Amino acid sequence: MDALDVMGKKEDIFPYFQPIVSADKQEVIGYEVLGRIHTDEGIKSLGFFFHDHSIPEEYIMEIDTHLRKLAIIYFQKQESDQCLFFNCSARHLLFDHGETITNSLEEYGANGISYEKIVIEVSDYDIDDDQLQKLHHILTYYKSIGVQIAISHAGNKMSNIEKIAILNPNIIKVGLTNLKDKGMPPEYREVLYALSMLGRKIGATLLFEGIEGVGQLKYAWENGGRYYQGYYFGKPEPEFLSKNEFKPLLTKEFHHFIVHERERLLSLYELSQDFNRHLQQQIKRTRQNNWNDIVSVATRSLGNACFRGYICDEDGNQVSSNYYRNGEGVWEFQPEYEGDNWSWRPYFLENIVRMRHEQVGILSDLYSDIETNELIRTYSYPINDSHYLFLDIPYLYLYERDDY
Repeated sequence: MDALDVMGKKEDIFPYFQPIVSADKQEVIGYEVLGRIHTDEGIKSLGFFFHDHSIPEEYIMEIDTHLRKLAIIYFQKQESDQCLFFNCSARHLLFDHGETITNSLEEYGANGISYEKIVIEVSDYDIDDDQLQKLHHILTYYKSIGVQIAISHAGNKMSNIEKIAILNPNIIKVGLTNLKDKGMPPEYREVLYALSMLGRKIGATLLFEGIEGVGQLKYAWENGGRYYQGYYFGKPEPEFLSKNEFKPLLTKEFHHFIVHERERLLSLYELSQDFNRHLQQQIKRTRQNNWNDIVSVATRSLGNACFRGYICDEDGNQVSSNYYRNGEGVWEFQPEYEGDNWSWRPYFLENIVRMRHEQVGILSDLYSDIETNELIRTYSYPINDSHYLFLDIPYLYLYERDDY
């Protein structure tokens, strides 16, 4: 089937709806509108049509407008208070400066559809700065009349995060499909963390799509996802579901997640307490102000729980060598690190103030180590009011304890 086949069969084109559920209400809050067409072989997706850059923009926009109109007619008949998510490529918006969608929105408004119930989901925004500014103006207008804007981020790249910040959406859509049957790539964790922080800064909600199993749902829940979408909640269908269709499922799974998370946090708290008690005894046995002596004794005493240690003063200046266990399991000093400053690291100074005030050690979040690129946690411990011990804990040790 080619573009002309599609254009000649508008009467066979119709919308399907894929549910989007919320973590807070635990109900279906909206549907993504997807194009389908009747063929001799059965019902087919129109994804190939909308993603083919060789098809004239006028064709795509005509079919897109037709689908939106049918979706709105169905939406009105349902008297729904949910939202409709309409896909829109940035290049299509820029082609006519957003006029086609603007005209559609005005028609919806005239027919009594609240603009707050419409979400324009923008993709393919990897464009130059001039075009990005034009797109920003179009989306700003839509937002000014109450329409919500969603920006879809796909893949493991950081490159489009700055563009998302400029476009300032209400919703950031994050794909999890590439995580099926795979472990979590460290670079994806960094991208997701950046998206999560961006969402907090600009007041955007995270929507995770491509959820096909409970593992992906748990990952989305753990990483601040408010909205969820994917085959785990059903494939696209021609009709809406009951708003509470997935409430029993989400209630059950969220309870399991909460129980597991409580156990994990309790385990991390106990690990931090154990380290604190252990280091109090170890440091008493060493010569004070002999920083290399302190760091070597403390680090080796933790065995497999630590692979690197060092000491910094309150300004972040490293006063000891690194004490490091190499790939052969041999401990060695690395004096070249003495004198480095680490105050630029996130939360460094905040943790220094906390340790000085509370006089207990602090266990960091999971993060990627600069040198090894492996996931680790760092335990920070106050030696005195001006010097602090930092011990890096390997992922394998955390994994075996279920503390990752």
